[in-house]
Amino acid sequence: MLLGNGTTLQSIIDNIKNGILDAKINLVVSDNKNAYALKRASENNIPTYIIKGNSSEKIDLELENILKNYDIDLIVLVGYLKLIGKNLINKYTIINTHPSLLPKFGGKGMYGMNVHKAVVEAKEKISGPTVHYVNDKYDEGNIISQTIVKLDKDETPESLSAKVQAAEKIQLTNVLKEFIQKKEKNKV
Repeated sequence: MLLGNGTTLQSIIDNIKNGILDAKINLVVSDNKNAYALKRASENNIPTYIIKGNSSEKIDLELENILKNYDIDLIVLVGYLKLIGKNLINKYTIINTHPSLLPKFGGKGMYGMNVHKAVVEAKEKISGPTVHYVNDKYDEGNIISQTIVKLDKDETPESLSAKVQAAEKIQLTNVLKEFIQKKEKNKV
């Protein structure tokens, strides 16, 4: 998993502990040594890794070398802002969460509060999170799931962010449940 702040990671950890998800997090990876997600992982005895490379090619090779040491069925990107290289895309199933209803408000530079500001400024009536497969372009992979969040007349980027984040945690849990069920079904 590649994470930033870690609230979504904590949601997944809690869902595993509470039996909602029958899964195991084998590794948490970040390109920010100060990411709170790393602390959350450590507190839950989940191995962590901090990316050292700074170019897409170096990061791709670095991650490939690290991930081969773990049993990885799925990579979940949450708050990770760099493009993933083709080597990883071809070897792993990788999904990403995005805080808008793609294809609207996606692409390079469209993350976090940037997205919510753009949605509010465009006077959109709805927004919401998208979970999609990762390809070699920002936010252009096939959509797995979207959840609609209605904007209030006095919506602010901050209030919209809170709504979308809450919806995203539920949505991602459901996507992960479906992934686990399909994996179990294919074992039979």
